[in-house]
Amino acid sequence: MPKNNCSPVEGSLHWCEGKPVLPGIRRRIYYTAKSNIAVWPLLPVDANGRPTSAVLQGSFQMAADKVFHYIDVLVDKSGLTSEAQGEKPSQTQLNKITAVHPAVDEQASLAAAYFNNNDIVSLVQDMDGKFRMVGNEKWQGNATVAQDNGQGATGTASTTVNIEHTDLIPAPFYEGEIVTEDGVINEQGSGSGSGSGANS
Repeated sequence: MPKNNCSPVEGSLHWCEGKPVLPGIRRRIYYTAKSNIAVWPLLPVDANGRPTSAVLQGSFQMAADKVFHYIDVLVDKSGLTSEAQGEKPSQTQLNKITAVHPAVDEQASLAAAYFNNNDIVSLVQDMDGKFRMVGNEKWQGNATVAQDNGQGATGTASTTVNIEHTDLIPAPFYEGEIVTEDGVINEQGSGSGSGSGANS
């Protein structure tokens, strides 16, 4: 009989009672077009293609003169979610970012064209300071932009960017370097979220 090489990839989910789990994301989301990335961090998988870790290995290597840009968001209206999609044995995760930016000016309006017409990869920082990636080399993503100039004297103006990307797991954790227009964040050896530019 042929040998069964399908050993399970599984483990326990422990939680220390009383330990707070902080909800939400921090106010700065980093993004770039996938075409700006020369080398991608890798999601570890076994011989059967099953993820063996939720932490990506390696760092992004950017094409010449390319960097991650950022969008500052209203944290009370923005967030990161993930939900299952498809059917077994082809079920995957749909990772979603809702980024609500508090402006409708020329710069915010111009950014809409960039999001609408590029395949975007994004890095979101959670309240523990850990970065999570939405976007990957394998599947094409989708981004849409909505703008609201508000109504009346008390209305709220905003530009909302919605980004969706399929992945094998909910938004993998990214511990590598982030090359931005303001310098390198998360420099190797500094620890996740502790480099210059990490926002609270």
